Formats: sequence, C-alpha cells, structure tokens
Amino acid sequence: MRRLCAVPAVLLSITAWFAAPSLAQVQRLKIAPVQLGDNVSGILYEPVTPTARSQVAVYVMHIGSDYTHFSACTELSKRGYRVLCARNSVGGAANKDGIDRKLLDAKLGVEYLRKYAGVRKVVLFGHSGGGMLMSAYQNIAENGVKACQGPEKILKCSDSLAGLPRADGVMLLDAHYGDAVVNLLLGMSPSMASGSELSADLDPYNPKNGYDPNGAKYSDEFLRRYQTQVGRKMNQLIQDARARLAAGGAASSHETELFSIPGAAGARLWSLDPRLLSHTHNAWPLLRPDGSTVTQVVYSVRPTGGQPLPGGAGPGVGAPRGGPPNAPPSPGGPPNAERGQRGGFGGQSFTVKEFLNTYAIRVTDDFGYGEDGVRGIDWSSNYACAPGNVKGITVPLLTMGMTGSYEYLSAEMIYQNAGSGDKSIAFVEGASHGFTTCARCERTPGQFGDTQKTLYDFLDRWLGEKGRF
Repeated sequence: MRRLCAVPAVLLSITAWFAAPSLAQVQRLKIAPVQLGDNVSGILYEPVTPTARSQVAVYVMHIGSDYTHFSACTELSKRGYRVLCARNSVGGAANKDGIDRKLLDAKLGVEYLRKYAGVRKVVLFGHSGGGMLMSAYQNIAENGVKACQGPEKILKCSDSLAGLPRADGVMLLDAHYGDAVVNLLLGMSPSMASGSELSADLDPYNPKNGYDPNGAKYSDEFLRRYQTQVGRKMNQLIQDARARLAAGGAASSHETELFSIPGAAGARLWSLDPRLLSHTHNAWPLLRPDGSTVTQVVYSVRPTGGQPLPGGAGPGVGAPRGGPPNAPPSPGGPPNAERGQRGGFGGQSFTVKEFLNTYAIRVTDDFGYGEDGVRGIDWSSNYACAPGNVKGITVPLLTMGMTGSYEYLSAEMIYQNAGSGDKSIAFVEGASHGFTTCARCERTPGQFGDTQKTLYDFLDRWLGEKGRF
C-alpha cells in the first residue's frame, strides 16, 4: 500500500491580497510539496492562519497535465481554502494507460486530504479533461464499480477501483464532453478506408456544400448526411475494435496492438461554420465584467479561426450572425491545409484498449449537432465522459463554461444530466479556456474585464454558501 506523506517543513511563505465581500486583507500562504505515491506528486497551498474556509479543501487534478501550479492553487488559497494541486503518474502523457490508473492516482489525493488535520470537507476541481477524471471518480466513489462495469459500457473498468473514498462536492470548470467526443467524434470525417477521399457531396471544403473560408454555412441537409455517416463510422469502429479485442492472441496484445483511424482529425465542422455549437439551448446565469449576473441564452464570443485556444484541442468558433451585439467579427476559417494525408484528413492511431477505453462512444441514429449542442450520444456507454458520469453524482455540483472557449457549451449538458439535488450552473463572459480574459475575443480592450477574478470570486461564494459545506 502506498504511503501518504508530506515533505516536512514549509518551503515558502507568500503574501497575497484576498478580497472578501466586505473587506480586503493580506492573506499569507504556506506552500509545501506532497508526495502522494509512486510518481504521483502534489503541492499543498494553505493559509498560514486558517479560517473557517480552510476546513474546506479543494483537490485539483487533470487527466493528463501537471496542475501543481494551476491558477486555482493560489486563487482559492488566497481566499482562505486549502488547495491540493496534483500531477498524476503519467503527467503530460497521452491516455495510453486508460483512465483507471489515473483514477487510482486521484484516490491518493482524496485519502491524503481526508487525513489532513483541520480539513472537514473535500471538493473535487475538474478543469477541461480533469472534468472527465473527477466526474468519473465521484460517480464510482458514490456507486461502486457497478458504475463502470455495467453491460452498457463499451469497456468495463477494473475491480481495482472498488472502495474509492467519496468527496463532498464537485466543481467542473469548462469541462469537456470527454475525449471520445471532443477529440474524435466531433472532428472525424466520414471516410473509412485508409487513403480514400471523401465523395464531393460529403466534402466540407467543397463550396457547393456551403464552405466559405470566411465562415461556412452548411445546409441542414448536408449536416444531416455528413453527421449520420460520422455516427455510423464511430459505431463501426467500436464493433471492429471489440472484435479485435475478443480475438486477441496474447492477453496483453490489445495493450500494444495499434488501431488506426483514417480521417480522424481535421473535419471539425463547428470550426468552419460559426453557427454550430455557438449558443446554449436554455437561458442560464451569465457573469458580466461589471459584477452583474444576467440570465439569458448564452452565446459564444470566440472568434472564428484555425488557432487553438490555450489548453484546447482545436480551433474556436464565433458567435452566430444575428447573435449578441458584443460578438466579435469573424476573421476567417482554417485553411485547407488542415486536411491530412489519410482519408482526405488527418488520421490517428491508438491501441485497441486505448480506443475502447477513452475514445469510443456509442451514438444513436439521430446523432448530430447544431447551433445549441449535440444530440444522439449514449453518454452512459463510456465512463470517460462527464455528462454520463454526473448522472450518478448526488453531492453538491457546480458546472461552469467560459464563453471565449470552444468547450463552454458542455456545461449545459453536464448540468442537465446531473443527478445532484444541489446543482448550479453559470457562464463567465469573455473568459478563455484557461480562465484568463480572451483578449482576441474583445471588440475593445478591457471589454470583458478580469475574467479570472470574476470566476474565482464566484467559486468563493458558491463554496461558502451557508449549508452547502
């Protein structure tokens, strides 16, 4: 059993300003490294002088990146909370080890905080791909391995995930749908055979289908045909991979055997047509830079373009024509160079297990997406998808979207699927995926203010709301 230990002695004491609702005070922090387990490390941030807030510990970990110096570490500890920010055992590596190992890494942090003197409640913080990790963790912790071993699962989890200690709350900040959706399904072309080209009537770069380098406008009929074929391709890939897994010779062959997918990248219609995935379906709270909150249908403020936002996996899209007056002008879509060499677009290779565990998700015959979200996805078929995981979570849950980020829209789906009786949703106007102000989204400098402060002040209010923790 791994020993949980903190490196003795405080390494650093810093002075930071913390703005409380009614006063400003200097909050000194102590920061110390923590060795959670084999190759699983973290940094604990806490006030030198604990307050009532310090009884709530926030645990920050991402699915594949080092988050020991993420903004939440200092921003939440400045506001009085203890914050453990961690790096899992695979660090910035890809998901080749699957999600199970990372869930066991996450377990170490919860165990550490449960034993830490002065901590009464533990709240999980999942940003981007960390939302997939933390939502899966809490779902399994609350419901046992049956949450990831049901007959609906494409690939079942291992028994090693039994007995995960529960957290007391979950915050999912600009959490995406899951790698299977964001990094494969929504960017995949209908082409199946390696080296084959799309027919002209399915080519999204064909002007006859609505392509325009300054912003495509695909017809409903084209979108239906294209997305139907993508859905069929995903289901066929799952069938092929499961057959290879069942027929594998050596027990570990699926750990190394490559599973190549032609046309797996470079076909993000939502990055070409600025109307797609550009606004919520319902009205939700939107945090404005002047400190006010309005309830409205929330529009993206992302500029159209081929450059990825920080921490993201693909280009952003812009607000639709006829959308809110603050929407920035569209500078143009990605160039044709985005096409790859296989299937007319870029291909990707995974191991069989990696694909089934992380990048596969079943879709129904009505799969597709329009202006206000995706439809026809069986979220329960893969436990590496936040919208499916939150169905089994009952503790207080907060989901938020950053309107300057391409991932913001998933907050609505997560909220609608969440099983918690205490669930909240809000959006931050003009925030990038990394929470800082999206300067290239602004029509005038300073239009969106300090979005990072707006976000963390809101988190402070949510965490501190009477009776929640």
